[in-house]
Amino acid sequence: MPIAEGIKNALSSSSMIRKMFEEGIQLKKQHGADKVFDFSLGNPDIEPPPAFHEIFVKLAQEDEKGSHGYMPNAGYPHVREALAKKISREQNVNIDGSSVIMAAGAAGGLNTVFKTICNPGDEIVVTKPFFMEYRAYASNSGAKLVEAAALDDFNPDLAAIGAALSEKTAAVLINSPNNPTGKIYPASVLADLASLLAEHGKKTGRLPYLVSDEPYREIAYTENVPPFLSCYSESIVVSSYSKNLSLPGERIGYIAVNPAMSGRDEVVNGLIYCARVLGFVNAPALMQRIVASLTDARVDVSIYRRRRDAFMKILDEAGIEYTVPEGAFYLFCKVPKSKTGRNETDDKAFVEHLKKSLILGVSGSGFGKPGWLRFAYCIDEKIILASGDAFKSAMDSW
Repeated sequence: MPIAEGIKNALSSSSMIRKMFEEGIQLKKQHGADKVFDFSLGNPDIEPPPAFHEIFVKLAQEDEKGSHGYMPNAGYPHVREALAKKISREQNVNIDGSSVIMAAGAAGGLNTVFKTICNPGDEIVVTKPFFMEYRAYASNSGAKLVEAAALDDFNPDLAAIGAALSEKTAAVLINSPNNPTGKIYPASVLADLASLLAEHGKKTGRLPYLVSDEPYREIAYTENVPPFLSCYSESIVVSSYSKNLSLPGERIGYIAVNPAMSGRDEVVNGLIYCARVLGFVNAPALMQRIVASLTDARVDVSIYRRRRDAFMKILDEAGIEYTVPEGAFYLFCKVPKSKTGRNETDDKAFVEHLKKSLILGVSGSGFGKPGWLRFAYCIDEKIILASGDAFKSAMDSW
């Protein structure tokens, strides 16, 4: 029997990141892992903080009765309260556990949010470039992702966002620090965006939600990421512990709803219901209990900073331009002009060309930004340092 047409179409253009990652596995088998420079997947290689292992072992040994059973769909009450204290500090709001819903990672959280707030045919506005799975998350809720251009410095272009807003706009989605650029949006930009949405709400009678995807919040190199919830009442934060604690495979995150939101109780109840019927039911029980004890912990960000700086030096020597990341662990690079007359915006061709030198990156087209490509530097520093000759060779023949 055939599969659904929508899924068939999606498979034909499925994640470039995963395709490149899987191709890298085959190349490593052929050439050896130390000969392949795989910058494709944002899979943190830094181990979780030592406190994680200590608490993990402690809880496993206690094995308290009922500790692996169902809990309220929103999560353990004491976990939600613990995270509320952390969120209050980060977001400059006074939030309690009733506004926090534990989620199966940020991906599970975003799907839950969109399912809750979107009617079929609604629109979610996002600034380009953006994490490519957002398209699928919007589609899962029957909504359409509307892409707005960014400014040259990759800050949101408020004029472009304003032009993209309509009566169908359910939400504007932002991601800071951004994947793939590493851009951190300044507080002034968030304030102006909030004003734009408030004005749009007055004109149309529909006040859009402002949703922030924040799994990289604690991986920042220049300054702390500005608070988000305090800038706009109709705001929702979705985050996870995949990056700041290096736990991507454990699928643990949360949704935080602005306590000042109109209809907050209805939104929270909707989120809890949608998490259940989407099949998440509840976030992993053991991981909930662990992160509640790790609200002040994070991985050593200086390791990522050192890798970033080493990688930028290699790209400088090869002659590849990039935007300097302020957070996360990606370098977003401009496709260089070709010596053979290729279209300089042909990012897919350049990605294929790099593979000849066993360098794996991801085409910017998948992120909504042709002419660019993304390298993830959450890999062994030795691989980064060893890639210099390969980049130079690739550039010589490009």
